[in-house]
Amino acid sequence: MFLFRQSPPEKDGNDNSTLFSVKFKTTERTGYAAPLSNYIASSYAEPPEAYRDDLRVLDELRESATAALDVNTSVLKRNTRYYGQLSFILSKFPADVNVGFTWYNAFDREASVSCQDLYFEKASVLFNIGAIYSQLACRESRNDKESLNRAFGYFQNAAGVFSYLRLKVVSETRTQVTTDLSAYMLTTLENLMLCQAQECVWHRSVLGHMKDANIARVAQQVAELYDLAIESGSQGSLAGTIPGNWLDHFKVKRMYFCAEAQYRKALDCLATSHYGEEVARLRMAQDYCCQAAEFIAYDQRWSKTLRAAVIDLVQSLQELVDSNCTRAERDNDVIYLDPVPAASALSSISPYKLAQPTTPEVIQNPGKFLGSEELGPPLFKGLVPFVIHQAASLYEDRKDQLVNKDLITALDELTADCESVLSSLNLPNALEAIQKPVGLPPNILVGAEEIRSEGGFLGIKRMLDNATDANTRAAAMLAAAENALDEEAREDLRVRHGAPRDSARAKRTESSDLTNSLRGEIAKYREVVQKARESDATIAGQVETWSKFFALLGSPREELERQVPSTTVNPITDPHHSQIVERLQQYLNEVSIMRRERLKSVEKLKRSANEDDITPALNEEMQRLAAAATEGASSSSSSIVKFELHQFEDLFAQRLDKYASWRKYIGEEREAQAELLDSIREANQAFLMARSSHPLLQQRQKALSNLETAIKRFREASFNLHDGMRFYTTLEAELRKLKESCLDFAMARHLDALDLVGAGHGEIPEDLAKTPDTLAGSSHASQQRQPQQQQQQQPNLMWDPTMPLKYAKPK
Repeated sequence: MFLFRQSPPEKDGNDNSTLFSVKFKTTERTGYAAPLSNYIASSYAEPPEAYRDDLRVLDELRESATAALDVNTSVLKRNTRYYGQLSFILSKFPADVNVGFTWYNAFDREASVSCQDLYFEKASVLFNIGAIYSQLACRESRNDKESLNRAFGYFQNAAGVFSYLRLKVVSETRTQVTTDLSAYMLTTLENLMLCQAQECVWHRSVLGHMKDANIARVAQQVAELYDLAIESGSQGSLAGTIPGNWLDHFKVKRMYFCAEAQYRKALDCLATSHYGEEVARLRMAQDYCCQAAEFIAYDQRWSKTLRAAVIDLVQSLQELVDSNCTRAERDNDVIYLDPVPAASALSSISPYKLAQPTTPEVIQNPGKFLGSEELGPPLFKGLVPFVIHQAASLYEDRKDQLVNKDLITALDELTADCESVLSSLNLPNALEAIQKPVGLPPNILVGAEEIRSEGGFLGIKRMLDNATDANTRAAAMLAAAENALDEEAREDLRVRHGAPRDSARAKRTESSDLTNSLRGEIAKYREVVQKARESDATIAGQVETWSKFFALLGSPREELERQVPSTTVNPITDPHHSQIVERLQQYLNEVSIMRRERLKSVEKLKRSANEDDITPALNEEMQRLAAAATEGASSSSSSIVKFELHQFEDLFAQRLDKYASWRKYIGEEREAQAELLDSIREANQAFLMARSSHPLLQQRQKALSNLETAIKRFREASFNLHDGMRFYTTLEAELRKLKESCLDFAMARHLDALDLVGAGHGEIPEDLAKTPDTLAGSSHASQQRQPQQQQQQQPNLMWDPTMPLKYAKPK
């Protein structure tokens, strides 16, 4: 019996049995070696060759566990060993390691789940272990006490496995499981296994000739357990998943054991001379047997899903109850005359529960058996657990947050605040202007070079002229388009004027009805052109305002330096003023020293953080925790210590405490910087007062300020003009299309007018024989601008829609 998908499914137990076993989940073949080798190499930075034997053994374990030839204790051991090793390697690898598993529903072989989840693999293997226990139990004979004892133990083990699977294992899965692993299904399987375990107790009680009162109590417990199985098996969508005949059997067997309990209690009443109660309980047993018989009759008429063994069991009991009821009623009526109580007046039978879910210790605590013959030596024992890598990564994140985002950011903010204060005081530029007054600042030189590369003032003027010409051309195209429509409208009036009321000329569509969209487009573009003209005028005004500065910035560097006020000596000659300058310079030197030392401190902090490797400390802590868990654990506890991240919190705090001195350093730096900046503000105020009395410096400062502003204005104007030319290029293309549309419309209407007034008969009025004036507008304007020589050139034989059309006069 192979559990791989391509093999035929196993049968659901013995149809001649009254007990049920659970089918196996089937799976697809998969391998651990390749994906785990890659994961070890990429995530653990360890050589996968060191674990070649472990990978081979793990693949063999899965192969042997999922390819069982028969159901026996050997198959149980193979599955248990694989389960135990899975439990251990889950402490070494993450659950979503790159190994794909596909498992099919035990009760619906078309439903499956494929995922990369070791917990799902573990849950599926544990389900099959429970199924093996159930099948081993069903294979035991029920004719001797030893076999019944073994079956009782197997059923309890199966119930314990399904209970442990539901409570402990399935909740750890990271994916959507098949419905056979749902809580409802596992509860139903647990209840079913307990029912059948209690049934084994009942069989053993009957074989051992126990007192009827005790047998009744055991049977009553079986009936109540079947009640629980019916309730859990009917929950949610489980009714459509659970095997179709199971619930029917549960109901019939519940009725059977209710009847059995009442029958055994009636025999006890006979033995204790309670003859009236005997009759009442036999009648109750008859009622339960009749209910079961009706259910069986309905099943045999329609579905025939009930097992023959179950049907025979009910029929045998019914015959036995009927004969005893007849005998008891006759004896009571003739001999005892004991009052027969009503069924509602009878005391309930106290159930006697012996079946309990018993999870095998190797399932609950597999770590305790690792290294023994039962599970074998633990695989990947030398591999550092995955949680250690997780803890190291978590510590790195926290360290990065502390070092880079808290400490270094705080130091960077201090430096930025210092630079902001110095910038607001125009330091050290103001001081350099005193100490090195000759030459121009770099920003002025760069801006001037940029202006010279664009042609200076003349370059910006040419761009402005080009924008003006483009605006003029756009306006002219709009005018030509509108003139064509106006002339066509006047021609339309002439065509319709004086025409008979019902003639084609009188019925001709008016121009205003046909040109609304075109005139709307013209109005829209005229507004666009006007706004563009206003923008050009604004730019022209700005260029004119700053034209002198543009011209100066476009001149050679020597000329620019000559025009800016300067001096070759320090203008501050007063000894007191010199002391002010020296003091301010000293403070600025201290700022530079502070910055250099701060940069060195930041580099030192980064080196310290890079050298801070917590992995050795994590391994030591793991060993300590494992030793503590082993010493403090009871003999029944697992030796698989499952580490959690929160267990390393104390170590994290201890390691991060060594960065506390840096917080103290930042506080000291903040205080020192605040004190130094206060001194700089005071010295700078004295410096400004000393400098304010020197006119040459004021002139130079004002000149440099004007040049900086002029550079900004030039860049703005240049950007706007370049953007404007791109705008005009697009606009001219759109206006050209609009103009052509208007000219085409006017020509078409003109030809239509000629046809209406009799072009076909040579009766064209003289005022309509000419084309509309607008059709020649743009061409006529361009011809006036052309030299006389071009007017004498040969005419172009290609038709141009912008040229006037000439028609021959009718002969």
